[in-house]
Amino acid sequence: MSIGRPEVCVGALAIEAEEILLVRRANQPGRGQWALPGGRVEAGEAVVAAVVREFGEETGLECVCGSLVDWVERMDAEHHFVILDFWVDVISRNQPKAGTDSLEVSWVPINDLLNWDLVDGLMDFLTEHGIAVDSAPLATLKPLTPSHLDDEFDGP
Repeated sequence: MSIGRPEVCVGALAIEAEEILLVRRANQPGRGQWALPGGRVEAGEAVVAAVVREFGEETGLECVCGSLVDWVERMDAEHHFVILDFWVDVISRNQPKAGTDSLEVSWVPINDLLNWDLVDGLMDFLTEHGIAVDSAPLATLKPLTPSHLDDEFDGP
């Protein structure tokens, strides 16, 4: 059980050419592990704006926020996070660069995810949503260009 109040957080799911953009976390929880770019929603900030801001801060790239993929809840003795994960479309064409809360950032081949030290629950999340399976990507079964791009929301 967590001792802290729930905090609303966001995650950004970017996929291009059978690769997923991940950051290696600089802070706890999960320091040194690979995760989706994201972080806390600031007071008075729209959730969509938080996705775009956190993505830029952690990857050095610009994105457009798409539809909600799903939400997850993570709790430990010190934290209680409610994380809203969104599809994003990367609009920058420069190389990603680690930023404020990330040690590294990398485009990771989806079929290689089992070889990466992912934060708890990420592989399950990706599997549950048809992005990867425990042994290989579902790229041959499902297009990796998210259908949400037709329904983009540029924010407030």
